[in-house]
Amino acid sequence: MDAVTARTGTATAGQGVAEDPRAGVPFVDTPTRVSPRDARELSRRFFDRLAVLEEGTPEHQYVRNTLIEMNLSLVRYAASRFRGRGDATEDIVQVGTIGLIKAIDRFELSREVEFTSFAVPCIVGEIKRFFRDTSWAVHVPRRLQEARVELARATDELQTRLGRMPTTRELSQLMSLSEEEVVEARKASNCYTSASLDAALASESGADGESLLADFIGVEEPALELVEDFHSLAPLIAALEPREQRILHLRFVEERTQAEIGRELGISQMHVSRLISRVVRRLRTGLLGPDLA
Repeated sequence: MDAVTARTGTATAGQGVAEDPRAGVPFVDTPTRVSPRDARELSRRFFDRLAVLEEGTPEHQYVRNTLIEMNLSLVRYAASRFRGRGDATEDIVQVGTIGLIKAIDRFELSREVEFTSFAVPCIVGEIKRFFRDTSWAVHVPRRLQEARVELARATDELQTRLGRMPTTRELSQLMSLSEEEVVEARKASNCYTSASLDAALASESGADGESLLADFIGVEEPALELVEDFHSLAPLIAALEPREQRILHLRFVEERTQAEIGRELGISQMHVSRLISRVVRRLRTGLLGPDLA
């Protein structure tokens, strides 16, 4: 109790820890410096008080915040299990703190379990969700993320048992999934990590100079530039007269000949040609401007 007293305020002889008049709980001067052992002792009293305070009041907020700060050591303990995952430790601690807050809001003394036993799984679960939702290079459905883990375990088990790589059918039988679902899980595994298109590739011949990954994958799609043109043309076409819109539709969508269009509209083929040329010229000017049209 001496350690608790030293960290939680002044106390007169024989009276134990001084009470905080704001909330009817022990006064904690620096909650983050309370030892884990003292935090367990104090947390019981704070939870007992938290249960009777009205939510939203300054007293309730004080008790809740003090509980969070006193138990941050649980977050640091849980975060230490995830070192080496590539994410900054402070990011993991921040996520774990969310798990601690959820545990405090859900904990009930009537459970008759230590708060630490309840809180640590909540904190670890929150951190695992963080990795599951953010570590994938490409977002895939949750069921496929979970199937990937099951696939890895099943593959290791069967490889050890059979002494070779298992077949898709053998994996599907062990995992109680269809062969199509196993194949889908394998494809999803490829989405976990990715390489930058700007990644440099070493030359096999040892020649000077670097090649980029982008130089070897994908092809140029000429029609891709048309997408922007179509969006730009849409308001220009909408501003045409109905007959002009009809002529463009017959010529460039239904691919009718000028003679066929003339017969349908009751005009000569020559007139159709002049109308098309005039409309196309107007659209080109609206798209490119008068200097480039």
